[in-house]
Amino acid sequence: MDTQQISVPSHAPSRVPGSAAPSSGVVHINSRHTSRFTVVGNHLAQHRELSLLAIGLGLHIQSLPAGAKVGIKVLAERFPDSEARIAAALRELEAHGYLRRTRERLPDGRVITRTCSYNQPGATPHAPTTPKPQPRPRSRPRRPAPAPETCAALKPTVASPTLVAQLPALPAAPLQEPHAPSAELLRTAADLLADLRRDTPQLVLSERDVDLLSPAVTVWLEREAAPGTIRRALTADLPTPLRHPAKLLKHRLAALLPPPLALTPVHRVVTPFQTCDGRERAFRSLSPGHCRDCRTDGHHPLTV
Repeated sequence: MDTQQISVPSHAPSRVPGSAAPSSGVVHINSRHTSRFTVVGNHLAQHRELSLLAIGLGLHIQSLPAGAKVGIKVLAERFPDSEARIAAALRELEAHGYLRRTRERLPDGRVITRTCSYNQPGATPHAPTTPKPQPRPRSRPRRPAPAPETCAALKPTVASPTLVAQLPALPAAPLQEPHAPSAELLRTAADLLADLRRDTPQLVLSERDVDLLSPAVTVWLEREAAPGTIRRALTADLPTPLRHPAKLLKHRLAALLPPPLALTPVHRVVTPFQTCDGRERAFRSLSPGHCRDCRTDGHHPLTV
């Protein structure tokens, strides 16, 4: 009888039809999602013109619920990328139709930024289904909920043109002229404006813009504002995209101008009262003696 060979390897499992692995490249090991997943089109995930950071931000924004914050500072706190890189990636998504950001003024006067995310740019969004009215029990009226500052939803929200037309336009603040500009102050103001682009590339100004805005910066310097304070006021929280840097700086120089510092109070010297030795009359003098009438008469009456 033959001896059974226990060292013979077991047979390989039979191959499932249609599940042959490719000879090279990625192999997908997929499991079916049943919760917490987002459907994203390959036109975004495999976009040939968007950067990898822009594609990642687009996927992240589409996975967020409606009303979530998607500002540059919020995203910079969430991801390790800098604010400049995140701002550039958001501009890419805007340029290719995946994102739209608009500034709107609410009835209470607040200005908000609405961010709308498109899961398929250029496609007609589905009309929302109208729910059937359900009878509700009578209750106390509720206050209207505040409008969300962002709408990072898959369906765009268009603001009502009638509401925007009814809001009054705020007058622009005029630029102040310097009181007594010196050549040194004007040169300091011009150097400050021309140097803004070193740390903030969006603030590239022409020579004409620098000449026009230098007197307004000189007013800040006359009011004893430090150059670092002026730089922070001009570069903080810049909108994206920034299309007109000179107009933005002109508005900030006028609207954020600090008041002049109060002058140091002058201490008045009060002359004390003295008593005239001849007429027993009170008069003001720094030292005791005779009043003006006694000095004018040329004699001093004797006191008895």
